[in-house]
Amino acid sequence: MTGLGLGAGALPAAEGAAATLADVLIYRDGDRVRGRLMERVGDTLVFQSEKFGLLKVPAAMARVEQGALPAASKLMTGQQATQVISPPSDHAEPTESAEPVGWARFSPYALTQAMRELFGPWHGRFAVSSEIVSDRTERNNTMVEARLNRKWTADEVEGTIRFDYTKTEDVTTKDVVKFNGSWRRDLKRRLFGVYRPSVEYNRAFKNPAGVFTDYILVQQEIGAGVNVFTTPQRKLRVGLSENLFDVWVMQPVSQHTARTSESVFAEVEWTLPWKLRLTERGVWYYSFANNTDGWENRIELNKKLTETLSVAIRHETRHNNPDVRTQDYTLLRLLIGLDF
Repeated sequence: MTGLGLGAGALPAAEGAAATLADVLIYRDGDRVRGRLMERVGDTLVFQSEKFGLLKVPAAMARVEQGALPAASKLMTGQQATQVISPPSDHAEPTESAEPVGWARFSPYALTQAMRELFGPWHGRFAVSSEIVSDRTERNNTMVEARLNRKWTADEVEGTIRFDYTKTEDVTTKDVVKFNGSWRRDLKRRLFGVYRPSVEYNRAFKNPAGVFTDYILVQQEIGAGVNVFTTPQRKLRVGLSENLFDVWVMQPVSQHTARTSESVFAEVEWTLPWKLRLTERGVWYYSFANNTDGWENRIELNKKLTETLSVAIRHETRHNNPDVRTQDYTLLRLLIGLDF
């Protein structure tokens, strides 16, 4: 009876010790994960989760509340309780931090962890959007996008590459590859500078005259502005830029033109409840040399389903940027993304 009573008494003691000793990883949006903080490497927290295995989280995105040891006079230590209630075993159960096997290697979580190991301090998203319509015509629309970004104390770098392809009745009506880059540096007194290069290669554009024209558009934007809001939940930036546009028409007749244009821009980043995030960038262009204007706008509402999966609705529009030889468009897309 004495040994049985000791084992029964040690069980709640062990449970209490485990609960007290557990660390809690608290994300910026309020999500909590139980486990153990293993180490802090630079600006990255290495956290062993009870459910999700080993996590590597940027310190700016989360914080850790570390558990306290139980009082020795009230509870046995976890090691003592284990010695009483846990008989030795020659076959230890595999832990959740073990490498995934079989089809588990292709789970969203495993893919995200592999991409985090590959890109290290860089973060981003791999997103796809596809549509197949069969009514009066057969249409197949596919978009694939990859984005990488990294933040330092005063600098933020981001790069996005996108492939957009549409086929209607076995005829290619859209075939665009586009790269966008951005480097923003925060200065004193809420000021910042920005450099945004972009390259667009369109191989299925029909100009206003009805002639198919392949072109390459290179845009370089250099500007400065002010951070109106800088809280983690709300960011608003406005500024002025000088833009250089280079257009190479590949066919039917090769030609190259270059022009400049001034612009006003605004950028919004808004963190909303229920893991929603709203981002928008609007630009209005005006050329004093040619007395012409144009604009473009992109707004996206993103919803995180899990730590690795997200869904987004995006609306884009562009008009007369920089002239009629490049494609104007309005685009509304539903995207599914893998975050890392």
